[in-house]
Amino acid sequence: MYLDDAVIFGLVTVAMMIAFMGGWIAFVVRDHHRKNKH
Repeated sequence: MYLDDAVIFGLVTVAMMIAFMGGWIAFVVRDHHRKNKH
């Protein structure tokens, strides 16, 4: 598999987007559980 700079940059960007969305979803789920307790 030939890895170009653009390919590496694209993969890093996608990985960062997935990590950001995962963190955002975890924050929303955690906040939702906190509201249900009170």
